[in-house]
This record gives sequence, C-alpha cells and structure tokens, in this order.
Amino acid sequence: MPEERRRATALHYEQGALAPKVTATGVGLVADRIVAAAREAGVPVREDPALAEALAKLELGDDVPQALWTAVAETLAWAYRLDATASGKRS
Repeated sequence: MPEERRRATALHYEQGALAPKVTATGVGLVADRIVAAAREAGVPVREDPALAEALAKLELGDDVPQALWTAVAETLAWAYRLDATASGKRS
C-alpha cells in the first residue's frame, strides 16, 4: 500500500464500556509506528482496509460509533481467538 494510504488505528475496550475508544491513529509513517508498537507488545495486527478507512475518520479518544460496532466486534473476536490459540486455551 502506498505510504500516503497506509492507515492504522489502535483501539482499547474497557470492560463495561459502551464502545471501544481510539487510542492511536495515523497515516503513513505514523501508521507504521502504531503497527510496530502493537507487534512489539504482542498485540495482533489485522489488515482491513475498509475498516481502517472508516476508523481513520475518528479522533483520538473517540468512541467507536455504533455503525462500526459489528466490524470492530469481529476484529476483537479474531484477536481474542488468536490469543486463546497462542496460550493453548479453548474458546
């Protein structure tokens, strides 16, 4: 993906919260740094250009809007399954 098109958004979901929050977002080199930091921390990284484009419209600290809940929930479920598989747990 060309540098100006690469996008990354980090989300955090606090149990009991209404929706995940945007904790980092960026394009190009900033996106690369977000991805590198996630990988260094052992956080799964998923490529989903359509979701990345939608999340890129949000500001730092914003709640994920209801229109994106299903897509974000699918991504979080994917990450939880990876984590469970890596740790030998069954989901």
